[in-house]
Order: sequence, then C-alpha cells, then structure tokens
Amino acid sequence: MTLPAKNKEGNHPVKTRSGLLLGSPYLLWMAIFIIVPLGMIFYYGLVDKNGAFTLANITAIMSAEHAKAFWLAILLAMAATVICLILAYPLAFILSRTQMSKHGFIVLLFILPMWMNFLLRTLAWQTLLEKTGVINNILAWLRLPALNIINTPYAIIFGMVYNFLPFMVLPIYNSLIKIDINIINAARDLGANPFAVFKKIIFPLSIPGMISGITMVFIPALTTFVISKLLGGSKILLIGNVIEEEFTQAGNWHLGSGLSIVLMLFIIVNMVISAVFDKDGEGSFL
Repeated sequence: MTLPAKNKEGNHPVKTRSGLLLGSPYLLWMAIFIIVPLGMIFYYGLVDKNGAFTLANITAIMSAEHAKAFWLAILLAMAATVICLILAYPLAFILSRTQMSKHGFIVLLFILPMWMNFLLRTLAWQTLLEKTGVINNILAWLRLPALNIINTPYAIIFGMVYNFLPFMVLPIYNSLIKIDINIINAARDLGANPFAVFKKIIFPLSIPGMISGITMVFIPALTTFVISKLLGGSKILLIGNVIEEEFTQAGNWHLGSGLSIVLMLFIIVNMVISAVFDKDGEGSFL
C-alpha cells in the first residue's frame, strides 16, 4: 500500500493526522492547565470589579508598598543568582573532570534533594536557623555566639541558594561535558596554557549553560513566596508574598492578577535572553 502524496510542507497527511491524534491529550492538558489559567490572569488583571477595562491593576506596581516589595524581590533574586553562579561554576567544572563512572552518582547527589518536597526542605531550614533551633543550640553548647539570621533578608537568600543551586549546577555541567576534548587537546598542542584554554575555549563554550542556569534560578527566586514567608517572617514582604496575599487573604483577584502580569513580563524577557544565547539548547539538562 502506498501512502498519499506529500503536502506542501513535505509531510504525509496520514502521518500528520496520526501525530495530531497522539498529541491531542497533551494539547488538551496544556489548554486546561496553562492557556485557561493564563487567560483568567490576563482577564482579571485587565478589568476592574465592574468588568470595565483598566490598567490600574498593572500600574499598581508603582505604588510605594508594591514597588518596595518588587525591587526587594529583584535585589534578593539577583543576589541569590550571583551566589549560585559563583558556587555552581567551580563545582560543575570539577564534576565535568571526574571519571565517567562517577558522573551518574555525583549528579544524583545534586538531584536527590530535589525529590523532597520544596516546602519540607524550607521548613527544615526554618527549624535549623531559628533562634532556638538546632544550629544555635550547637553554638551555645560550644560557647559560641548565637546566629541571628532567621527573619532577615540573609535567611531568604540562604533559602533561595539552597533550593535553587541544583538548577544552576546542572545546566553548566551539561554545557561543560559537551565540550569536545579534541578542541582542548589541540589548544594544548599549540602551546596554550591551562588559563588560556579556560579563557578562550572552556568559558565561552559554557556561556549557554550559564545563561540557562541564571534564568532557571532568577525566575523562581523572583516569584517565590514560600521561602520569604517561612525564613523571612511577616516583616519582609516580597512581590510574591503581596500577590499571594491578594489572592488568599484580600480576595482581590484583579490586583493580584495585574501584579502577576508584571512578573510575567520579566519572565518573558528572561526566556528571550535565554533563547538568544542558547539557541541550540546546549545548556538544557532535561
């Protein structure tokens, strides 16, 4: 039996229809759980309580209270991202130079904490860092000063770094192991020293992984509200906490949606930057 003639795109109609049929459950899933919720966010964010079009919900980000929470979230997210990058790059570089037989086990050590519930991991650090927590009890037993870090921005940054560090390590590691060893050997044969090899070959080729890691850390750090709520206390409000309170406590879906749209714009900008610098998905570890 011969297949029907190909269409203008060069695909067989039968194969195209079968592909759409097999993909229909995923399309339905995306429509229900992605497109519909996003549509609701944009609807509530662009109308007032009477259903009239307005931009007041979006421009509310410029009010003193919301702007403070917004810029504080950006500042803490940037600090956590920089710390993750500083910690992750040397670690990923060392991992990429280990023996092949050890790769799977070492990478598993970084993925393993991600299997635990995000909330439980953060609660565990709340227990460790609180004034009467495990760490301070140990310090008191050793006759050392107490560590007063809980309910401060430093505790929030610490929680962000702990929770999101694997998202920085793995993309960089994935970029480093994809570098052709023959290129490095050729540079050494031509007289390049280790620093020159790193500067001219390894570092430039690992940039896609760095951009991917920065995106994957900065976005969840910017939008988080659980970490700041548990480790920062009620005194420190990030924009994620403001949005969460508008939905759950104030019941103002319009304002909460408008502020969420502003965050979506930042997420889109980060995704565009990641797509520009990592066109071939070199930094992806999925």
